[in-house]
Amino acid sequence: MPWRSRSAKRSLTDDSLDRLISAEQDERRRIALFLHDGPVQNLSGIALMLDAAIHSIETGKLDDARGVLGSALERQRSTIRELRDLSFALEPVVLRDQGFGPGLHALAEQVGTTNRVRIDLDIEAAEQVGETGQVAIYTIIRELLEQAVRRGPPSRIEVRMRETGDGGLETTVADDAEPERRRRSFEAVEERVKQLHGSIRVESDTDGTRVVVVLPPYATRR
Repeated sequence: MPWRSRSAKRSLTDDSLDRLISAEQDERRRIALFLHDGPVQNLSGIALMLDAAIHSIETGKLDDARGVLGSALERQRSTIRELRDLSFALEPVVLRDQGFGPGLHALAEQVGTTNRVRIDLDIEAAEQVGETGQVAIYTIIRELLEQAVRRGPPSRIEVRMRETGDGGLETTVADDAEPERRRRSFEAVEERVKQLHGSIRVESDTDGTRVVVVLPPYATRR
């Protein structure tokens, strides 16, 4: 019996690891696709525009050159923003510099002050979460806060975390903004949760929206 018990435990651990590796591979594919279809294409377009600007300068068409350079500069700035957002999503600097709790409090203060929203945090349970899990949870919460502000703005948002019975983490983000009727607005969050093999539940009524995200232990302990 003891041998069978250890075998079953080892099988469960291996299965969890396989799912985590699969989620990380999916995330790498998503990033690669984003880079190819976004920044790489933009940079290729900028290179062509610069070639056109040089040709216009060489042929004395300075007004045309100025117009092309202006468009290239605008596209470059847009690409920089996309890459900065990607970098922040991969590893928010505030988490690295301040840690999860202070980082999330800083985010709440920023969002709350900018939009005049009261944001209450109950996040002590997240102190046991590993570095990788913290990045994922921080990103999910940030996206849900942004969604609530776009829908409302709300007057109050509550973020609450608690450990589940099996050692996972449940994160609830509730707001009193106008309920979101379009399910696709949560697709980005759902995809991120899916990659971590977690679950998400969205409840909307006249009082607002409540989103509950549950991540399994192996996704939060790394």
